[in-house]
Amino acid sequence: MQLFQNQRVKITLRWFLIIFYLIAGINHFVHPQFYLPLIPSYLPKPEMINWVSGVAEVLLAIGVILPRYRRIAVFLIILMLIAFIPSHVFFIQQGACVGHSSLCTPMWVAWLRLFPIHPLLMVWAWYVK
Repeated sequence: MQLFQNQRVKITLRWFLIIFYLIAGINHFVHPQFYLPLIPSYLPKPEMINWVSGVAEVLLAIGVILPRYRRIAVFLIILMLIAFIPSHVFFIQQGACVGHSSLCTPMWVAWLRLFPIHPLLMVWAWYVK
């Protein structure tokens, strides 16, 4: 498709990706109570996992800005998204409802996060490299 070969579209989508991961990363520190219940209970030190995830998202967003590091940052974003799959599966296993604040969604939303949204995030990252 001609649209996706357009350099302006690619640059625009790259900046949206950068902003998306900067906001998501910062949000791990501003609202950790949102992310902590999404971390599978079988993983140790959820606070540290949340912190590392936030730092990774911010650093990888910055990496995408820098042409020298863009390809590796995109590759690492895709690996990070793969690493997040257990969290999505855990959410589904919990009936799409976790935490003391009862973060609940309809089950179809939980599945939608896993398929197709999660793979589309990977394709988006790969496209903007």
